[in-house]
Amino acid sequence: MTKKSEYKAGDFVVYPTHGVGRIMGTESQEIAGTQLDLLVIDFEHDRMTLRIPLTKAKNSGLRRLSSRKQMDAALIKLKGRARVRRTMWSRRAQEYEAKINSGDPVSIAEVVRDLRRNTNQSEQSYSERQMYQAALDRLAREFAAIEKIDEETATQRLEKMMMATATATAAAAESASAA
Repeated sequence: MTKKSEYKAGDFVVYPTHGVGRIMGTESQEIAGTQLDLLVIDFEHDRMTLRIPLTKAKNSGLRRLSSRKQMDAALIKLKGRARVRRTMWSRRAQEYEAKINSGDPVSIAEVVRDLRRNTNQSEQSYSERQMYQAALDRLAREFAAIEKIDEETATQRLEKMMMATATATAAAAESASAA
């Protein structure tokens, strides 16, 4: 059971299907004849307010922001080599969607890494670009909250990391083919 004091107004939290939100406080409402204490979370990016019964907060997947160590693990995954998969797009899309909605930064980083395309790779479909952008936005929002920077700067930093990795990989491939 979640205690009222576990979350306080102003704290950033992650709700798996919506990403990073800010606790606005708690309120009490009568719903279906039952008095419930609700946690009020604002998702500024989605212009949405979510109310979760305090007793269901943990079971809903609500969690605090990742630690720096957890985010570092996600960034390592992001810098890794993309996994090229030959399965049908519909199956991959379901897997990617599940990873994005898991709220786990390492899983989201995998999606970003795998869907990112270099200039020398084939074109992405509209749905691949949409999914890539959704995953990148979700990861950037949590990265921004942890680093206390704005989302745009966080996105630029993440893209810069991926670009540096892509450049290093291309250089290594070029020197290997020249040898």
